[in-house]
Amino acid sequence: MERKRKALSLFSGAGGMDLGIIQAGFEVLASVEMDPHCCETLRENISRQRWPARVINADAREIDPDALMSDLRLEPGEIDLLFGGPPCQAFSQIGKQEALRDERGLLLFQMTRFAERLQPKAILIEQVKGLLNAKDKAGHRGEVLHMILSDLDRLGYVPKWHVVNAASYGVPQLRERVFIVAVRRPAEFEFPAPTHGPSEMRHSLFPLPSYVTVGEALIGLGLPSPKNGGEPRDDSHVDVTPEGDRFRIHGVPEGRFLAVQYHLPEEQRRNLQRKDTTKFLRASRSRPANTLRCGEIFFHPCEDRYLTPREYMRIHGYPDWYVLRGPIRGRSGTVRNLDQHRQVANSVPPLVSRRIAESVAKVLDGCRASSSSLVSV
Repeated sequence: MERKRKALSLFSGAGGMDLGIIQAGFEVLASVEMDPHCCETLRENISRQRWPARVINADAREIDPDALMSDLRLEPGEIDLLFGGPPCQAFSQIGKQEALRDERGLLLFQMTRFAERLQPKAILIEQVKGLLNAKDKAGHRGEVLHMILSDLDRLGYVPKWHVVNAASYGVPQLRERVFIVAVRRPAEFEFPAPTHGPSEMRHSLFPLPSYVTVGEALIGLGLPSPKNGGEPRDDSHVDVTPEGDRFRIHGVPEGRFLAVQYHLPEEQRRNLQRKDTTKFLRASRSRPANTLRCGEIFFHPCEDRYLTPREYMRIHGYPDWYVLRGPIRGRSGTVRNLDQHRQVANSVPPLVSRRIAESVAKVLDGCRASSSSLVSV
């Protein structure tokens, strides 16, 4: 029986990236995550699916990679894939873009700290598009990306990066993120080709299936009416919309946002500006959703309510058997620990990490075949 490839997860969040990696045939040995609610989510799904992974509720900066290898009974070079999506706030285009002046920006380099000690065969990193223009401490634009790629090269890897739109891999969401994949020299990685494309391209010479829409994700699969408020139930299909927000979204057309609905009363629009395109945004059934964000909760295409965490999971590409743990908060704002909507919005869509990990596996299989042929000679 062929052994499963071994993987280690850093900055695991709610486990979207982990799930895709597992679906691609890897065995995740441990998931390191700081947020306690995300850890509850990870533990619940690991227990239900009987995966062998352990959950380590800790700050990655405080973990000694050598001690972790000892705990997992690993030697350097035994891990096939080290992967993670470090917190993105320091690079986010909607934040202050403090990059390395924000201590969260330095978390990106925990990936190379672990890689230096574990010596994995491959590394997968997810980050926001703001990384492409992030400045180093001297203010040089684009240098943070150059630094991480240089570190990977120094450690003996061939790094490749690509901006991936989740909709291109069948996720009903227009979500662009930077992915970096590094494999040990001399092997090289190529990102997988898209499986879906915009509907206007369906008449091209080599058409792809059209992007999956919100309507297909929500209505087409027949979710029941959500439960109102109270304690979250196991399926996370809970409506926590405040009455004031029901009033404000009423009359906003499908696929549009409140700020430009000048036919509605001023007390409904209040102080929103034209640039507030993600505030009081109603999703459209006929196209993929906008990028799910932590700052606001999008509204249902047809009903005057927020999308529920379960509907967010559908839009993110999670299977219905995957469960969330932790509170469901009804309002936007900054919180110390992640609620269920934020757990989903912060995570990597499983379909995306699965497609990329499957391509990583092919490269590793090719390396293994080459090694075997050299031994036989």
